[in-house]
Amino acid sequence: MPTEILLKILSYLDAVNLLSIGCVNRRFYQLASDNLIWVRIYSTAFSAKPSHWKVNSAKETVACKIPLGPEDREAGHWKKKYIAKQVASMKATVAQLLQPANPYTGLPVKIKEALRVSGLGWVIILRDKSGKEYITERADLAVNDTSITITWYCRNWPPLTTLSTLDLCGVTPVFMDQNKLPSRNGPRWRSLIAQYSLGDLREAVAMGCDGLVHVFCLSPGLLVGLWKREDELAFVMANLHLHQLMERSSLGSASVPYEMPPHKPFLDDGPGSGLHGFQLHVDLHSGGLSYLCGTFRNLFSNKGDIENGYMKLLVINLYNNTQHVPLIGKVGLCWRTDIFTGCIQSCSVMDMTLLDDSGKPFWCFSSPVCMRPSTSTCDASIFLGPRFCMDYEDVGGRAHMDVVWIEETGEYFIISLTLYLSITKVNDWFGTQY
Repeated sequence: MPTEILLKILSYLDAVNLLSIGCVNRRFYQLASDNLIWVRIYSTAFSAKPSHWKVNSAKETVACKIPLGPEDREAGHWKKKYIAKQVASMKATVAQLLQPANPYTGLPVKIKEALRVSGLGWVIILRDKSGKEYITERADLAVNDTSITITWYCRNWPPLTTLSTLDLCGVTPVFMDQNKLPSRNGPRWRSLIAQYSLGDLREAVAMGCDGLVHVFCLSPGLLVGLWKREDELAFVMANLHLHQLMERSSLGSASVPYEMPPHKPFLDDGPGSGLHGFQLHVDLHSGGLSYLCGTFRNLFSNKGDIENGYMKLLVINLYNNTQHVPLIGKVGLCWRTDIFTGCIQSCSVMDMTLLDDSGKPFWCFSSPVCMRPSTSTCDASIFLGPRFCMDYEDVGGRAHMDVVWIEETGEYFIISLTLYLSITKVNDWFGTQY
């Protein structure tokens, strides 16, 4: 077909279809980057709106029209300009939605709306030992108070023995129409959140099992379910804390995660800087069920509580039964595939959001945890029931929760909750030297 005819046909396409057809070959890429086509799309989308009725002089009118001359620009100029402006417009809209913060969690109040407007989604990329990739789109999504749980499942997973790594990525459409659902066929930006090794899956932390699957936890926050009968993938569940989730899911690249900007410590010369004024919001949940949701204020530590590189924050005191709180319902981690459903007893997802004295998130995580029999013997006689514990640890600190089962009421009670914060993180955050 002659170039003139093809350009005429392409002029009827929108931006998404132009970018798609530009992937056919080199010739179509050049045709689909034509400035005459893209300057029309650009001027239609971003036409200047008059702010007053003053008529510009002829000289000013000519000066304004000069930049719009497509013949004076290199090939693809207006396409790049249109894409850049679309992306900047979307980022500005999302940034505005993320401004108001919840006083209890320190997280954006309108995070759900920001996720909808941006069209943000998540995929996992399974990579085998030969380098071949298997991309799985999102199956189920649950938005919790301070985290998001995404579950992927399908019937044709690649054999587990052939897999080497799993990439968790956020995907955002380059162009987003707020009146339409995001298309999976349009151009999308991929941002790597975390990469996991599947080669040593058997050496990961075993979380438990039921009659159909056994599950393993990979840090940070990934749960992998394997069929008992075939020892193959059943589902993959990711737990993502909402703190800076938009940035981590959209500002990285396909191979390099987004790196948080360095924190500038707020220098406070007052006594005990970095030791007091903490606030903790904690959630225990699974499959839309909430077992615990609470906020604990005015948490503090003393210099004498700093030991072995950690600062101790006592949230629930073992010896103060007025602070003990019950867990609602029977604790279990719910899972599902397109055929089966199940529940891993004594497991759940733990979300913790620790705010500093200015209300900013200091330490946040969302991860599966397992309730295991407690090995501690201290003061065990004062509780008339078996004791269990739940633990979590990363580079920022450790969390330890003690739970007792009350047979008479048929419920669990949290009798102790202690955080151990990395003193290195505390010093870096507050500019102190403990």
